[in-house]
Amino acid sequence: MHGPCCHSFRKHTPGRARPGVQTRTSWNASIMWELMFDNDLFDRHHKKANTAVALTVFAVGRYLEAYLKTFLTSAEEHFMLGLPVTYFVFTDLPEKVPNIKLAPHRNIQVVKVEKHSRWQDISMMRMKTISEAIDTVLQHNFTYVFCFDVDQIFKARFGSEALGESVALLHAYYYKLPKHRFTYDRNPKSKACMTEGDYYYHAAIFGGTCEKVKALADYCYVNIMEDKLHDVEALWHDESHLNKYFWLNKPTKLLSPEYCWDNFISDTTDILIKRLVWAPKNYEKLRTR
Repeated sequence: MHGPCCHSFRKHTPGRARPGVQTRTSWNASIMWELMFDNDLFDRHHKKANTAVALTVFAVGRYLEAYLKTFLTSAEEHFMLGLPVTYFVFTDLPEKVPNIKLAPHRNIQVVKVEKHSRWQDISMMRMKTISEAIDTVLQHNFTYVFCFDVDQIFKARFGSEALGESVALLHAYYYKLPKHRFTYDRNPKSKACMTEGDYYYHAAIFGGTCEKVKALADYCYVNIMEDKLHDVEALWHDESHLNKYFWLNKPTKLLSPEYCWDNFISDTTDILIKRLVWAPKNYEKLRTR
């Protein structure tokens, strides 16, 4: 059960509530901005529907120590509060996963994964792992699944208004730029190659029903592997393939950059609330090259 569309949950006509930003796509999907929706209506609907949410996050190598505890503790303060949530932590170091105090009906499942030698492979192989997890566990127990990068911190409500059949995130650095500036893969040899698109989506967060997220993950994995057979690597790895998928299979809901903001961006005119922010990064320290 996906519930009614966003029309039923609006506080105001979205264009009037947020006149400075785009609130609807050309295919009529909502773009979720603060002031556009009524939190309580969404929450009541999902509680009545017995919605359960799985969150997947990968914490491999040094990323676990650097980010996981802050990610999980902040999620407990802001992510889908009032709904049953299970965090699926995929890591090569299960014994180092921190003990976090969880609210009732919220759980952590730790799943051991192998560590790949290159961070690009870690990033890309998560698609195969997500698909397998949906097949074996998630589809039987959860209404929706959300997939997150670990190097992020929840700062404000990231609630049931974000749930939908197929959910994509507008990239904070690109949502205001003209399309010719989007960093799509332009290499005709790659399966991720795009000559046109709608938006530039950020792979740090994507979600939807188990069926739709599995379709995305399978698409990305198959095309990544096909590229590998031809010694090709997409420009931005799994994100390039994710953008191609969402061009061919339009998401039913888009999250504005309020749902994933980088504090290094100085222009915050459109950002009325920072629901989640990028954690400060030190790539040289973290990545195995």
